[in-house]
Amino acid sequence: MIDRQTAEKIKEAANIVDVVSEFVTLKKSGANYKGLCPFHNEKTPSFYVSPARGTCHCFGCGKGGNAVSFIMEHEQLTYPEALRWLAKKYHIEIRERELTDEEKEEQSKRESMFIVNEWAEKYFEDLLHDHPDGQAIGMQYFRSRGFRDDIIRKFNLGYDLPDRFLLASAAKQKGYKAEFLVATGLCYQTELGELIDRYAGRVVFPWTGVSGKVVGFTARVLDKRTKGVNQKYVNSPDSEVFHKDHELYGIWQAKRAIAKEDRVYMVEGQADVISMHQCGIENVVANSGTALSLHQIHMLHRFTSNITLIYDGDAAGIHAALRGTDMLLSEGMSLRVLLLPNGQDPDEFARNHTAEDFRNYIEAHQEDFIQFKTHLLLKDEADPKKRADAINSIVGSISVIQDPILRDTYLHDCSQRIGISEATLINRMNAFIRSRTNSSSSTLTNDRSGTNASSDAEDGSVSPSPSPIGEIRSESSDGVSTPSSLLMRLIVKHGECVIYNNVEDDQGQHHDLTVAQVVAYSLAADRLSLGNTLFDRMLQEASHHSSDPQWKAEPYFLHHDDIEVCRAATELSADSYHVTKQREGGPQNKEALLQRETNAVDALKTQTEHLLLDFRKGYVELHLKEIQTEMAKVGTNKERLKQLMTEYKDMQQIRNALARQLGNNIIL
Repeated sequence: MIDRQTAEKIKEAANIVDVVSEFVTLKKSGANYKGLCPFHNEKTPSFYVSPARGTCHCFGCGKGGNAVSFIMEHEQLTYPEALRWLAKKYHIEIRERELTDEEKEEQSKRESMFIVNEWAEKYFEDLLHDHPDGQAIGMQYFRSRGFRDDIIRKFNLGYDLPDRFLLASAAKQKGYKAEFLVATGLCYQTELGELIDRYAGRVVFPWTGVSGKVVGFTARVLDKRTKGVNQKYVNSPDSEVFHKDHELYGIWQAKRAIAKEDRVYMVEGQADVISMHQCGIENVVANSGTALSLHQIHMLHRFTSNITLIYDGDAAGIHAALRGTDMLLSEGMSLRVLLLPNGQDPDEFARNHTAEDFRNYIEAHQEDFIQFKTHLLLKDEADPKKRADAINSIVGSISVIQDPILRDTYLHDCSQRIGISEATLINRMNAFIRSRTNSSSSTLTNDRSGTNASSDAEDGSVSPSPSPIGEIRSESSDGVSTPSSLLMRLIVKHGECVIYNNVEDDQGQHHDLTVAQVVAYSLAADRLSLGNTLFDRMLQEASHHSSDPQWKAEPYFLHHDDIEVCRAATELSADSYHVTKQREGGPQNKEALLQRETNAVDALKTQTEHLLLDFRKGYVELHLKEIQTEMAKVGTNKERLKQLMTEYKDMQQIRNALARQLGNNIIL
């Protein structure tokens, strides 16, 4: 593990202009640099680099950060991997934290298994290209599938000779231990202690993980031997370095294309991935016939939230398309489905079409998953019981979607398509949500996010009690800055600035209060939060650190150890270097400078007070909407209706008072 001092040394050495210039052609623009964004296709430069802040930001797609986060995003690396990349560039020696004996043993075992796997990959690849049997049998098979030599090299495909003892013998000659040949699954051991090659006589597909290490293998028996063979494919068994439900075939070759295209195509088999790469579509991975797991979804979510499932149009393909889809929807993935015509699989379709033709077909025929499921389950179905079951299944899928607006849109669309009232569908959806909530209440209490926590109130599933204080969205749906994001921007830029002097506390002690402290204390007094877990954490850090006169908010957050904090700070402060402000002219005598500082403090104090008022007004307006919703549901309960009307009147008075204060508090 990289120690903290080394990490700080790496970040200090990394010059943002130098790092970005390795991938982007930059031109000087005032005090900053600009170029074409490497994360999305554009013709006009919107990617700005600020050497003074050590950050970059794209005003088109919003991506950016410091040198570490840029490398993480561009190269699709983890935080430690990005630090190692920069350390290598700047010739900085990596100092590792001293590991415990247990950690050393575990690390040594894993590294040994990776080393053995890498050797095996090269062993199989060399046999394919250099051994006469590899050329005559293995290479002949791949070419019969239409794979070009460059694609065979790209995926490091290989061949294993039929001799079941040869691999173990070759590995031992190279000094590799038998325990690691067994641990990786390359061999299995008989009762007599003999090491038997698991993949003998098969073509081999290596699995390269997202970090670039070989984690396992799939071996396929050759076509002429498939008759009477129990296992057509043999996979590496689960091990310390390989869990099939944690990995996706082709992720290493596809990750950059996925991030750039902002979409991933999911297919079923290795041949499908390879053929699509060969036709020019690289943002594709395979789950190799298993149902998608949370691990795989989270891996994909690092690169994109958009996924298209591509399967052949037969019964098996339809079944595959329905597996794991609710999990994808619940994890916030935007899901589309494409069934290929005439029972063709992606491998066959890709071999017969160009990349442009394939992409055009995808765009023309892919369907939103809910629309696909509605059409699939209800087409020509007349039996009332089967229709009811199908509708329940569709509504169940909609109920797992976390975005309430998207959920409501799907319900409205579904109502129009199947001819059932929207109110009926809403009630059924709420029943699904309540059922899941009741079955896992303890988990939800500890772990659920703000969006999840308020989902029942938003969709009307139960009589809404007042929402948890502070559950206010930090971003509006159209991307316009909200009071919470504006407050956070103020803290990032000016969190350390003192705006109140000699404030007396309850114990009679006097303090100077910074912007961060004023915001934190003001919200805490009313049990409010910014409604965003990351923002709340950043506010608490700023409030804690701002008492230190040497502490500066902006560089602290822009170069924070937490990469998410860094990215948020970059986004919040981006406008400050997009347009360079002209320095004020005028006299530079001591009195003028003092007056300018006083004016700046007064303006900052006014801005802080204004944003806090605006934030409170937003909370009150949200609560008014909740009261209106409950008033519409109380029916004939006159006593409860009276209570709600009184509460509504009181909240209106508070809102009006806040509005008057905001009207009189003008920021110049």
